[in-house]
Amino acid sequence: MELEPFARPRVVVSACLEFEAVRYNGARIPDAVIRILAPYVEFLPVCPEVAVGMGVPRDPVRLVQTSEGVRMWQPETGRDWTEPMQQFACAFLEGIGPVDGFILKSRSPSCGIREVKLYPEQSPIPASGKGAGLFARAVLERFPDYPIEDEGRLTNLQIREHFLTRIFALALWRRYRERGRVRDLVEFHTQYKLLLLYYNQSLLQKLGQLVAQARHLPREELFARYGELFRRALARMPRTGNAENVLLHAFGYVSDRLSAAEKAYFLDVLLQFRCRQLPLSVPVALLRAWIVRFDEPYLKRQRFFLPYPQELVTLYDSSRGRDIAQR
Repeated sequence: MELEPFARPRVVVSACLEFEAVRYNGARIPDAVIRILAPYVEFLPVCPEVAVGMGVPRDPVRLVQTSEGVRMWQPETGRDWTEPMQQFACAFLEGIGPVDGFILKSRSPSCGIREVKLYPEQSPIPASGKGAGLFARAVLERFPDYPIEDEGRLTNLQIREHFLTRIFALALWRRYRERGRVRDLVEFHTQYKLLLLYYNQSLLQKLGQLVAQARHLPREELFARYGELFRRALARMPRTGNAENVLLHAFGYVSDRLSAAEKAYFLDVLLQFRCRQLPLSVPVALLRAWIVRFDEPYLKRQRFFLPYPQELVTLYDSSRGRDIAQR
C-alpha cells in the first residue's frame, strides 16, 4: 500500500491513566490501550486537580448544582474550586498548541466527559443527576467535533476503532495543512474519499465541492473550511451499511480479475459481516490482498484500508467489544 507514513497524533490524556500517581488517593491507573498506543502517539498528560494546587493525596471534590450553576466543591475542607479549575482549563487549552484528541478519566469531577455525579447544593442527599467534569466541559466547548473519549469507553472495539481512525486522520490533516498547497489538499482528499464515503456521504460531497473551488478561494479560508468539514464528517460513528457500500464499491475495481470462487467467497464474507458474525477487518484484509496482488492504483492510495498504523491492528483482532480490557 503506497501511502505516506502516518503523522504522530498529539493527544491530551489524564495523567492518572498510566502516567503518574496523581489520583485523589495517590494511585496511578494502569491502562492497556494507552500503553499500546504510546509508541505511536504523542501524549500530553495533565491532572487538572493537581495543577490547581489540590495536592496528592487530597480530599475528594464533587460537582454541586447551585442557583449559580455547577460548582466544584470539596466537602471536607468546605472550599470551592470552581474558579481555579475554570481558569486553569482556559489557560491550559489555549497554550497546548495543536491537538488531535483527548483521553480523559471517566466519572472524574474534573475530567469526566459524561456520567459525572451531580449533587444537590451542599447536601448529604445522594447525587441527583449526571454531567461532565469542569475541565472536560471546557474541552468539549473549545474542541467541537474532535475525538474526545474516556478510558472506559476505549475498551470497546468499535469505539476504539472510531477514535483511532479520527486521531490519525486529524494528525495527517495537520501535516498536509502545514504544507499549504492546493495540490496537497487535493492529494489528502483523494486518500480519504472512501473513508469519507464510509462516514458521511453528504459531507463528502460538500468537501468535494470545496476542493473543486480551491483555486478560487483564499488559501487560509480554504484550508480552515476543509478542516472544519473534515472533522465534522468523521464525528459520528459510521453505520455497518455504509461499510458494506464502500466494500462493494472497492470490490468493483478488482472483481473482473477474480475467479468465480474468489468472488463467491468475498460475497459470503460480506454477508457474515452484515450479520455481525465477522468484524470489518476481515473483508478489508481480503480487499487489501487483492489490491497488492493487482497493484490497483486508485485503491492502494485509499486510507480506508489502513486508517491507523498496521502495528495497531492487534487492537482489533477480536470481534468482541471489550477484548482489550484483559491485556
